[in-house]
This record gives sequence, structure tokens and C-alpha cells, in this order.
Amino acid sequence: MNTYLEALRIQRWDDHRYYHHSRINQSLHFVSACCFLVAYVCLFTDPALAGLIAWGISMTSRQAGHFFFEPRGFDHVNHATHDHKEDIKIGYNLRRKVVLMSLWAVSPVVFLLSPSLFGLIEPAAGWEGYLNHVGLAWLCLGLGGLLFRTFHLFFIKDVITGLVWMFKIITDPFHDFMLYRKSPLALLRGELIDPMNHVNGHGEDVTPENATAAKTLP
Repeated sequence: MNTYLEALRIQRWDDHRYYHHSRINQSLHFVSACCFLVAYVCLFTDPALAGLIAWGISMTSRQAGHFFFEPRGFDHVNHATHDHKEDIKIGYNLRRKVVLMSLWAVSPVVFLLSPSLFGLIEPAAGWEGYLNHVGLAWLCLGLGGLLFRTFHLFFIKDVITGLVWMFKIITDPFHDFMLYRKSPLALLRGELIDPMNHVNGHGEDVTPENATAAKTLP
């Protein structure tokens, strides 16, 4: 259990320090987290609505932060290039996200062209039925993407890494809500980039426990 929790802490810490420098990106992650939490509640009563909220609002805002606002130049905080960070990304890097988001965008078009999904389901009755089918399809896409990358990590990394990543993704809305709740206020103050004072400026792997000491480094 200690190994599992330590791996989870490292994955969350690396995800933050490598991929969330932009205050706009952080703020969009906060919005995304709020909407994901609503989607989690809806999952028990209306799975299709949960899928619509999760993908229509949460995922679009979340990925927009990564695609359009996160800096892609040299990371002076961690002493790493953008390409290096893309290569070491545990989950979906930008290239993989393009594939995932393309499937998301194509799904509604498929239901418009073939309401019966090529004879596999009962055609939707009206726009409410159409949105219900799209929401369920998006929900299945999310679950499929989660399981696919988890099992992929089993083979290219190890089982622990895959299971930790899956748990991290599922619990990210709770973690991001707490981590980035102050980012919108920082953005309103005109701070576009997080100075990352809690990360060692020398690019070493600083943990949250000794981050305070890192602030005193020159």
C-alpha cells in the first residue's frame, strides 16, 4: 500500500509541475473539476447526462487549457524541453489526446448519419433521444479510453503504474478542485504563469514534503 500511495503522489506531483504552468490552464482545470464532480453525481441517476457534462464541458475546458494555453517552450523550472515532457507523459500526451478528442468530435456526426448506429441500436426518437445516445457514447468513450491506457501501461510500464494512473484519473476532479481553486484569483491579478516557487528551480525532483525548503534556494 505504501508503494501504491507513493507512486500516486509522484504521478500527481509530476503532472502538476510539468504540465500545469499556465494560470489559464489551471483555472480551466478548476472549472473542469467542478463540472466533473457534477457529472459524477449525475452518473447514478442519468448516465447520458453525465456523459454530456463530462465531455461537453469538463473535457473540452480541460483539454483547451493544455492545447491552447500551456507553454510549449523550454521548461526552465524543470529544465526540460516540451518534446521530452511529451515523451515521458504517463497518460495521454497531446498526440494521443488528438486521437481521443477526434473520436469525441466524430461521435455526434455518426449518430446524425446513422441514428441506428448501422443497425446496432434502436434509432433515437427526436433530439432528446439523439442527445441521450450521444451522451452514452461519450460515456463509453471515456471509460474505453481509461481502460485502454491502463492496460497499455500494464505492458509498457507495469501493473502498479497502470492502476495508479487509473485511480489518479478517476480522482483528479477532487484533487484539481483543491489544487487549483485559487488559480482564477491569481489570473484576475494578472498572473498568467504560475511562478512555481514550490518547485526546485534547479530541476530536481522536489516532493511536496520538502517544497518549503526549495523556496529558500537562490
